[in-house]
Amino acid sequence: MSTFTHESMINHHGPGILSQLAETLHVWRQRYQSRRELAKWSERELHDIGVSWSDVAYEAEKPFWRA
Repeated sequence: MSTFTHESMINHHGPGILSQLAETLHVWRQRYQSRRELAKWSERELHDIGVSWSDVAYEAEKPFWRA
């Protein structure tokens, strides 16, 4: 008969697949929202942060899964 201890029942393989999936979905949503928001900025706002409209267009056209 074997004895299970609390230590032997702990997952030592890091975060589970569901946790990793949730984190990936969170990152994708943040990218999507950030790119949509940036696309709404005015020329003046973009100039203030040193970003050109072509930079914004390039970034906004990327799919959410691309960093």
